[in-house]
Amino acid sequence: MTEDKQTSVPPLTPKRIIYPPLWLVIAVVAMFILNTYFPGYRYTSSVWQMVGGLVIFAGLLLLVWAGGLFKKADNDLRPFKDIKALVNSGIYRFTRNPMYLGLALILLGCALTTGALSTLLVVPAFMLVIQFRFIVYEERMLTELFGGEYRAYCKRVRRWV
Repeated sequence: MTEDKQTSVPPLTPKRIIYPPLWLVIAVVAMFILNTYFPGYRYTSSVWQMVGGLVIFAGLLLLVWAGGLFKKADNDLRPFKDIKALVNSGIYRFTRNPMYLGLALILLGCALTTGALSTLLVVPAFMLVIQFRFIVYEERMLTELFGGEYRAYCKRVRRWV
């Protein structure tokens, strides 16, 4: 009997996918728990609530803009599904992951509106989850699909901002 040896190269997609919007919900729940039970330093000001609201709005605009460009290219919005074209116009000229950036901005806005410093810790944690659960795999997949064109795009445009 022969054994197939596994290579150390990770697959193009993770085994189980919890889509980014659900990760956002999980992060908001974590913020609620931190705000309620472990708020740490509190900064209460209507200015921070207004700034948080504006950041949430900016994140939503970014999601709509980036999603619209993605759909215009006839790409599926779900990660790892039916990518037909490399989108590198509009907001994609400045960030390779504007939809994830939009989600992170929404989360940052939520953290700012709580007035609890501890909730800000959730934002980089969320970004790390997105980085290692999605972006790393997507970059491998896009390199497989678009080769040199995608590598050149990566040299021109930063991953986040």
